[in-house]
Amino acid sequence: MTHSFHIPVLGLAFSIDTPLKVAHYGISSVVSIVDDELIERMRQFHCQQANIPYQAINKKTPDFRALRITAYLDLIDEVVTRQTDRLKQQSFETGADIQRYFRWLPEHSKLKGMYSAMLLEHDETEKKRMQEVLRSYIVAGSVDVNIMAKVDKLNFGDNGFPLDEKYTDAMAALRGAANSKLRTSVVLSAGMNPKLYTYLNEFPDFMPDGTGKLKKRITLKVSDYRSALIQAKFLAKRGLWVSEFRIESGLNCGGHAFATDGFLLGPILEEFKTKKESLINELAEIYSKRMLELGKQCPEIPRTRFTVQGGIGTSEEHEFLLHYYQLDAAGWGSPFLLVPEATTVDDHTLNELANASHEDFYVSGASPLGVPFNNFRKSTAEQQRIERIAINRPGSPCTKKYLVSNTEFTDQPICTASRQYQNKKIKQLKSLGLTPDEYNRQLNAVMEKTCLCEGLAASAYVKNKLLKAKENRAVAICPGPNLAWFNRKYALEEIIDHIYGRNNLLEHAPQRPNMFINELNLYIQHLKKFVDDNRHGITDKQEQYVARFKAQLSEGIAYYEKLCTYVNDFTTIFSQHVLPHLERAKLQFSTIQLRSLPPEFTKNT
Repeated sequence: MTHSFHIPVLGLAFSIDTPLKVAHYGISSVVSIVDDELIERMRQFHCQQANIPYQAINKKTPDFRALRITAYLDLIDEVVTRQTDRLKQQSFETGADIQRYFRWLPEHSKLKGMYSAMLLEHDETEKKRMQEVLRSYIVAGSVDVNIMAKVDKLNFGDNGFPLDEKYTDAMAALRGAANSKLRTSVVLSAGMNPKLYTYLNEFPDFMPDGTGKLKKRITLKVSDYRSALIQAKFLAKRGLWVSEFRIESGLNCGGHAFATDGFLLGPILEEFKTKKESLINELAEIYSKRMLELGKQCPEIPRTRFTVQGGIGTSEEHEFLLHYYQLDAAGWGSPFLLVPEATTVDDHTLNELANASHEDFYVSGASPLGVPFNNFRKSTAEQQRIERIAINRPGSPCTKKYLVSNTEFTDQPICTASRQYQNKKIKQLKSLGLTPDEYNRQLNAVMEKTCLCEGLAASAYVKNKLLKAKENRAVAICPGPNLAWFNRKYALEEIIDHIYGRNNLLEHAPQRPNMFINELNLYIQHLKKFVDDNRHGITDKQEQYVARFKAQLSEGIAYYEKLCTYVNDFTTIFSQHVLPHLERAKLQFSTIQLRSLPPEFTKNT
């Protein structure tokens, strides 16, 4: 890959057209393909921008969801190819995109070295020869697509009967990506979906060609080694190779926060580092056997990349992760929300993010999926939710229905953020004879849910003036807590230089703890909240969960203490940004107590 960073998926709208902004510079990014309505409208918009004929795919068209996704990804492929070809043809003059392509590369890049040598060359004939060689190395960044594997709603026909399972949301999204011209990687996140994983078999692009190359690749977003192994073995047994394990912090990230049972990122990465070779060997054996059974030639096992993302904020952290844990790249997500050249954030939300305080970023219960969700207090969606409660109209109209899952009051699933569900649930709560405190606690939990289908798409409509009459303009956004340290809008060049250590955008925040400490504090806060929420009605199962959680955190803290003693090349990072904060985190952790925990879980705290 050209760069050692990528831009992960950012909500629905915020990275929906990021490849069209950065791919020709060699920067890889990820597009969400959850919302086919957003995708169709952005396809129309970008067709107009690029002067490409547009033919609508309406909802009456059979398999419209998959067709919309295919058409949009084909458009991205066409436009990025055009942009990259134009860049290759430019002269190496100051301010040209071809200059930026090479100037923005990391300092250790061989290509950057070749570019620097070309600039110093005085012989014009040799200089032109070197420029032609450089042009031949220009490649676009990867355009990858994200599918939340378990967000897989069953859909119904006009007759009210359920459609075949291949028309569920995730299956249709996969089909749309698989049928596109893009040489893409499908990033599978949010857990394992066996039916979806098996469905990958039906598309030849995920199988090696005669030379062993894959036109389309599989990336697993995982939060621990065990999950990675289980999912990858499931795929390998079906002749499907995982080309990348994208290791993500459970809590120190944007979007949904999938808290592990106290497993911290450092120890998780250490396990991957230690077991990487055995993991690949085990998968290769299973994969090769299946290839033989299928009668397919596979000259060599495809390469597998290991990357990380979640809360990275400095070039020192970036370099440490790549070099110490032997990783191929790192994802920088939330900071790019402040880069208009890379993401699609409406002006109002962008200004609020740039001027936000740490208290404005918090983990909420806003998601209808019932998973903790990184939220932003100053978002217009959050303001609208509060206003609706104030006029006794909690909940949202449910139009897109991507997150419908609850059948508590209805035969067909409805969304817990919908007005329909919240009205029914509040009536139920009123009839239960709860104490005032318990009633208010449960009431607030119900009304905290917000519409993410509309809110996470709205920014693209507002930014590009695509809102329809009476359409909701309230924007929901899900930045990770790390964004609190970044305090203004940035040019694309500024953020790239920050990642590679050529400048420092956090000079104003010398007190920022290391990303490992930030994550540890988030886990401690998560555990404290769980304890507080369940203190008066704790079950044995919940107490065992707390005990396991504390044990894992204790092991993680011990790992970081040990890491501080033998890391040499990055001593400054750990002495200034880890050790002092680690002691404070240990003190906070030691105060968490839920009834009487077994001695073996408390002796280290």
